Amino acid sequence: MSKPPSIANTIRKCRFDHAEMTQEELAAKVGVTRQTIIALEAGKYLPSLQLAVRIARVFNTTVEEIFIIRD
Repeated sequence: MSKPPSIANTIRKCRFDHAEMTQEELAAKVGVTRQTIIALEAGKYLPSLQLAVRIARVFNTTVEEIFIIRD
């Protein structure tokens, strides 16, 4: 049995590139808690498709630019 691919993300870099947005600010914009953003950035939580799209929209990019599948 092969294990599923892991998913990395660029949320922290995107926050930095967007006027050093805080985790709290991003959380408010996408409707989650700061703890959810912390878990996402640490790779301990995979977002729903809806949340992934909301995060991508905040940064005016695609879901694929934020979340990267590692085989």
